[in-house]
Amino acid sequence: MNTPIQYIDRGRTLQKTWFLGWLTLLLALSACEVEFTPKDINLDPEYVVEGYLELGEQALPAYVILTQSKPFFSTLPIDELENLFVHNAEITVSEGAQKINLTELCLNDLPPQVKQLAADRLGLNLDSLKINFCVYIDLNGILKAKEGKTYQLDIKHGGQSLHAQTTIPEYVPLDSLWWRDAPGTPVDTLLQLMTKIKDPPGTKNFYRYSCSINGSAFMTPFSSVNDDVLIDGKDFEFRLIKPNFPGEDFDQSNFGLFHTGDSVTIKWSSIDEAHFNFWNTLEFNKGNQGPFSSYTTIDSNIEGGLGIWGSYNSRIYKLKVEK
Repeated sequence: MNTPIQYIDRGRTLQKTWFLGWLTLLLALSACEVEFTPKDINLDPEYVVEGYLELGEQALPAYVILTQSKPFFSTLPIDELENLFVHNAEITVSEGAQKINLTELCLNDLPPQVKQLAADRLGLNLDSLKINFCVYIDLNGILKAKEGKTYQLDIKHGGQSLHAQTTIPEYVPLDSLWWRDAPGTPVDTLLQLMTKIKDPPGTKNFYRYSCSINGSAFMTPFSSVNDDVLIDGKDFEFRLIKPNFPGEDFDQSNFGLFHTGDSVTIKWSSIDEAHFNFWNTLEFNKGNQGPFSSYTTIDSNIEGGLGIWGSYNSRIYKLKVEK
């Protein structure tokens, strides 16, 4: 039986997406011992942007991580990672007449207690973090995100300018959530999570979700985004996949399934088209690895650089794994 659900707004937990992974777009394809290099790969350093704006109760303020790319074939010792952060940039976010400046903030600049709090909010593990993580952020929370509004990002550094914009879409909620026996032979300790949405007709809609187990940081599954090309205006039932968490071994027998007794939090988001295209191509590229894979270009909405300036219209849904 499909059970109506209650949701609780909560801010987005930033995952450690370093962009180093998605900058490794060059895959060495060998045939007759001849090396192939795609002609449209730029080996010069470029600015890389990871910036987000979210609508939702207790959402994180607008923030931007600004780094520089590094050529695929170069070496990158762990102690040089923090050299990729770009400092002293001028970064603004504007909507209409409102314009705010983002403040650069690095973890090592914070007192220990505040540092731990910031790391928890950003989804970072201080014990494993060996670099001074830096972010540009709306420190005073001045910018208030609103549905349907378009927000312009402008970055100036080293004589160069970068621009992007994102629009916060109308939120499309989950209609219901329920548990179903695992496929194949039922197992008492494993269940699959089902949900349904009522997609609005006549408009393009794009979705992304992430998951937290027993209060952990939010993680996304292997394929976290969907569009409504095939389901426009329909009541659509589908499965939500449990992601693999850090340190968790991959096991085909329970892939995507939830363990009974756990507490699950689903963050369901409506996103705009450019934001969807970024994650869709990034996830396709991650799953298309190997010596015989094809070269994939990651979509970006950053004019003058790489990366994403994206918005989320999100809600949080909490439930217990039980039959």
